[in-house]
Amino acid sequence: MDLAELQQIAQKERANSKPVRVRCCMAAGCLSSGAVAVKESLEKTTAKAGLTDKVEIRGVGCMGLCCQGPLVQVDSPEVQDFAPLLYEKVTLENTSSIVAEINGDEVKIQRGDLNQPFFTKQLPIVLENSGKIDPECIESYIAADGYQALYQVLREMTPAKVVHNITRSGLRGRGGGGYPTGVKWATVAKAKGERKFVICNADEGDPGAFMDRSVLESDPHRVLEGMAIAAYAIGANQGYIYIRAEYPIAINRLQIAIRQAQRLGLLGSNIFDSHFDFKIDIRIGAGAYVCGEETALMASIEGKRGTPRPRPPYPAESGLWGFPTLINNVETYANVPWIIRKGADVFASIGTEKSKGTKVFALAGKIQNTGIIEVPMGTTLRQIVEEMGGGIPDGGTAKAVQTGGPSGGCIPASAFDTPVDYESLSQLGSIMGSGGMIVMDETTNMVDVARFFMEFCMDESCGKCIPCRVGTVQLYQLLTKIRKGKASLTDLELLEELCDMVKHTSLCGLGQSAPNPVFSTLRYFRDEYLALIAPANLIKDKKL
Repeated sequence: MDLAELQQIAQKERANSKPVRVRCCMAAGCLSSGAVAVKESLEKTTAKAGLTDKVEIRGVGCMGLCCQGPLVQVDSPEVQDFAPLLYEKVTLENTSSIVAEINGDEVKIQRGDLNQPFFTKQLPIVLENSGKIDPECIESYIAADGYQALYQVLREMTPAKVVHNITRSGLRGRGGGGYPTGVKWATVAKAKGERKFVICNADEGDPGAFMDRSVLESDPHRVLEGMAIAAYAIGANQGYIYIRAEYPIAINRLQIAIRQAQRLGLLGSNIFDSHFDFKIDIRIGAGAYVCGEETALMASIEGKRGTPRPRPPYPAESGLWGFPTLINNVETYANVPWIIRKGADVFASIGTEKSKGTKVFALAGKIQNTGIIEVPMGTTLRQIVEEMGGGIPDGGTAKAVQTGGPSGGCIPASAFDTPVDYESLSQLGSIMGSGGMIVMDETTNMVDVARFFMEFCMDESCGKCIPCRVGTVQLYQLLTKIRKGKASLTDLELLEELCDMVKHTSLCGLGQSAPNPVFSTLRYFRDEYLALIAPANLIKDKKL
């Protein structure tokens, strides 16, 4: 494979496109709503209407607005002034109306609004191909400039220059911590070792988070290309994607993508006729939340029980089987090909001073528009919740938004004008996390929220260290006591002391961050805790 062959595949794929393209979302959300049957019905109806020579029915990845699935969009780029048409909650009964409208008939069928803020305020970098290309067709990815960035780094850049570009772009790890990606790559590149490994952490386990799943279901080659570029930069020849078994569609599409890339010589030996070899294997996890922690993840890949270990040594120096290892998550790798193609400076021009580029969020909870969005860093929570999310259903009022999953915190509506970046969310007592964003309305009890996340951490604790194993159980029991109205002010003080102990003495990030939802709800909604303290216990506390 060389550049001319790559371009030839792209040109052939583009030439095969028909004047009218009907895109059917084939991501998990729409598939669960009957998207397969809708696509088959559209194919049959199009054939029956004699339109197969000009109408193409294409299965694509996630189109974003998951709450309105199955989603279908009709485009005709070659026709001047043709406005794309979005159809929501498509049923077998109205597929014939869609085809009739394509054929020029006037029909009454409800359409979605592509000019609403949910779509117009997005800036797709990671999601630039989502909902557009066929995730099970490598030619479709190549036609969207796929694998050009890999060719560029192998043919035109030294590994050190690739690391320099990623550093200059300002990209920070999208898995939660926000560590500078270029610094991490440089550290692994300098580390000494007979072998090096690249790992993609796809063990997405936060409640309400489905960003990584969506990216893998929609654009798996994008992640493979990002991993290959990273491997070239640090000197690795073997990569692993660690993904939980609950994501069967993503796993299947990754397997297909790896086979296709190997067939075209884009993975394997002498990629693009260079001296660079890179192989990727998939490791399927059983769904333990702790395996999202990188040392536990590596233990699981090695065939051991997935539990964390103390650091140092860090994975960059002694990771998988003791060799230097680079670990980034799905979204981080998916940014890399775009940065190489468009330039580090272009990426760095997006976002805020310290948080560059965009962030993908999964909008969920009490909100009109649930789904996947990608916005520039610095977009305010109010823009995301009220404009893009469409606010609370039935005219309700937003009370808070929870970011960062069980390790994050609850941000009150009074802080919704805060620009979203790593530093501002930290100042509010939360974290960026991997991108889960759960919206709550005025009916939500914040003690219940803290109790829910503590129960999650309690169940998911691996049990290796006492502060997490025992502390989360005690915290859950205290929160239950408060919720039942049986607690005293002394219990509330004990809750805060215990949170502080668990935070500062647990072994890994899961235990250290488990108290965060309690801290943030106490910080902003302490009155809801106090309202649940039994009056008799308040009197008793005063006497003490």
